[in-house]
Amino acid sequence: MSTTPATYDTSDPIIARLEDQINWYDAKSSKCQKMYKWIKGIEIVAAAVIPFLSALHLSDVSSHLPITLGTVTALLGVLITILEGVLQLNQYQQIWVTYRATCEALKHEKYTYIAKAGVYATAADPRALLAERMETIGSQENTKWASLQQPQKAATGKPA
Repeated sequence: MSTTPATYDTSDPIIARLEDQINWYDAKSSKCQKMYKWIKGIEIVAAAVIPFLSALHLSDVSSHLPITLGTVTALLGVLITILEGVLQLNQYQQIWVTYRATCEALKHEKYTYIAKAGVYATAADPRALLAERMETIGSQENTKWASLQQPQKAATGKPA
């Protein structure tokens, strides 16, 4: 049994695919996380402003604004509803977490392979095993993604 690390040649198609997949899942996870946090942040601010506006007790007669506080409060409620619908439709939080987990699983495989540790320590062909395990992780992620889409399909009656 050799203790030297596995070769990690980025020109190798398997290694290139692994790096590409890690980068893709990392970027998509980050994008979904940002979208989720932006939308939730806007929802929180809008929800916090509603009771404040309701407590102002300004009469519509004394207001010089063409839009009443009641209208603004109602529009903030509509905004919150729309944003929550967008979150449910696009599933940013669930996809963010799933993609992050997939990215970390691929990184784990990468570093275990490089170190010739775990299952790679005794594998007859570590490179082939890496390819198999990498594709299994991708397949599992695809299954999770498809299961996230099923509630949308059932709710709308249309394909996701």
